[in-house]
Amino acid sequence: MKQWAAGHASPQAATGPETLSYGGGTSGVGVLDGHAKVYLVFYGNQWGTQSTNSSGDLTFSGDPDGAAPVAQEMFKDIGTGGELWSADLTQWCDGPNVSAGATSCPSNASFVPYQSGGVLSGVWYDNSGASPSAASGNQLGTEAVNAAGHFGNTTAAANRDAYYVIISPTGANPDNYQGQYCAWHDYTGDSSLTGGAVNSPYGPLAFSNQPYNMDSGSGCGVGFINSPGTLDGWTMTLGHEWHETMSDQFPAGGWTNQQSGSSYNGQENSDECAWIAAGTAGGAANVTMGSGTFAEQASWSNDTNACAISHPIVNQTETVSVTSPGNQTTTVGTAVSKQISASDSAGKSLTYSATGLPAGLSISSSGLISGTPTTAGTSNVTVTASSGTASGSTSFTWTVTSQSTETVTVTSPGNQTGTVGTAASLQMKATDSAGKSLTFSATGLPAGLSISSAGLISGTPTTAATSNVTVTASSGTASGSTSFTWTISSSGGGGCTSPGQKLGNPGFESGSASPWSMTAGVLNNDTVSEPAHSGSWDAWLDGYGTTHTDTLAQSVAIPAGCSASFSFWLHIDTDETTTTTAYDTLKVQVLSSSGSVLGTLATYSNLNANNGYSQHSFNLSSYAGQTVTLKFTGSEDASLQTSFVIDDTALNAS
Repeated sequence: MKQWAAGHASPQAATGPETLSYGGGTSGVGVLDGHAKVYLVFYGNQWGTQSTNSSGDLTFSGDPDGAAPVAQEMFKDIGTGGELWSADLTQWCDGPNVSAGATSCPSNASFVPYQSGGVLSGVWYDNSGASPSAASGNQLGTEAVNAAGHFGNTTAAANRDAYYVIISPTGANPDNYQGQYCAWHDYTGDSSLTGGAVNSPYGPLAFSNQPYNMDSGSGCGVGFINSPGTLDGWTMTLGHEWHETMSDQFPAGGWTNQQSGSSYNGQENSDECAWIAAGTAGGAANVTMGSGTFAEQASWSNDTNACAISHPIVNQTETVSVTSPGNQTTTVGTAVSKQISASDSAGKSLTYSATGLPAGLSISSSGLISGTPTTAGTSNVTVTASSGTASGSTSFTWTVTSQSTETVTVTSPGNQTGTVGTAASLQMKATDSAGKSLTFSATGLPAGLSISSAGLISGTPTTAATSNVTVTASSGTASGSTSFTWTISSSGGGGCTSPGQKLGNPGFESGSASPWSMTAGVLNNDTVSEPAHSGSWDAWLDGYGTTHTDTLAQSVAIPAGCSASFSFWLHIDTDETTTTTAYDTLKVQVLSSSGSVLGTLATYSNLNANNGYSQHSFNLSSYAGQTVTLKFTGSEDASLQTSFVIDDTALNAS
């Protein structure tokens, strides 16, 4: 804990018993006896520019040792791959049945559960300002309060299992740690914090001061286990403070050394095993988890009377929970792929089996139900997942219906009008009762127009006339049609000497960015996640679920004497659940040739999410005779993705 760490910069020789005792709880809390929710807070704009790596971890230009993604991976990996470094925590407990001063737990106590499946719940880059050069304990606790608000943990109940790791940037000296200690943990209600206790409207918060302690070199564990081992001390102190938070959430109401006269007096489980050399009894070691290996230190174990780098899971009843997929309905002859999910409280791997599956379907050992149903009927299905020592099941019905007569329905767009020399763009829509993909064709289109196989009618009419148009959509085994008129009127002179569509690569179908300028990753031909409105390509802004900004822009000359209309098709999907707050936005702006904003045409957000594409149009006639830049700017906050997908743009002059 913080108070002990401040007075013990280096290991002390033992002079008394190391047994830990229960402190009776602080506000009724002794240990973190739920599944931990760890939130990493990168504090201050000194961390530099944020990016995301291939593992989905935030990275920063101001992180010379690459510490940020390693911290994220470590907390993701805890409780995976059968690791038992964290299982030492399962011996600690709290609750009304645990007496103050107890050195062991009764069977009816509330125990720390094994943290199966990882503990990382959120990551936030707070770049709203610079981190103080030497933040006080009060300032660090206040940042924890800010983080709780950011993540929506605004009640004491929401923070019961939360732990906020306040990570300062390189060069900072939070709470003047240099030469004193390497990290500490505490809670907002501790009056001994430098600067005093923190007022938290969200209940007491557990948090830690995690300096960029590679700045202290070997004094904070660089090279303690490995060579060069730059991040040895980094992961060891992250793990040390997390272990202590789990066993003593609000110091010192949990488990601490209360042996009077002992040099260990006042210490927590990780303190008693700090900086013991690798290869010696109770020493630090490399711990392999589900997807990575991390340098960690041991923690004190009352039940073995030793420092344990590995410990069996105790006081846990292993359970397997299988998630019900709900009742299923499919059709004879239509392929099926359904993944069943389950979890094991002890973190063990699971093998799946099933009974009662419809004819033609089977389940793999990893839980994937696949195949093609051959017989109509309703089946009672039971899926079981087993670890070898425990199992769980879920049951549901699976109804297979007979194949029906396939029909194709083409939606009528209504009668259309246009003008000679003005580009047209009309997306036809159709559905197939069997869910098959459709190919479009048309007869009778006005001269200058054509239809793509995806149903987009486009082009620039060349002749004034009224045409009788029929559009047909076909699956190869069935087809449907709709008919309408399309009247093209003459342009009428009017002083516009250069009518027509002015944007280059308006539907991105060249497969390259030019003449658009766009941030990396915007040009997209993923036909599954974000399919185009027409053709194969679109512009996909954002969708990362982290703080991110994408831009898409093109410079265009609007002819003098012309009316000008700017249009585009926009699809928005989001993981945000709010119905009132615009967390992620897309601005549509007109810029001058020098980059100044001449006007903001619209701002869309996660609140405008829609299932398909919708077309938006704006009158830009006031910019006739100018060269302007049309710019889209998509901005996301730190969590829950919103995707803004743009296609089939046009700037029509007439």
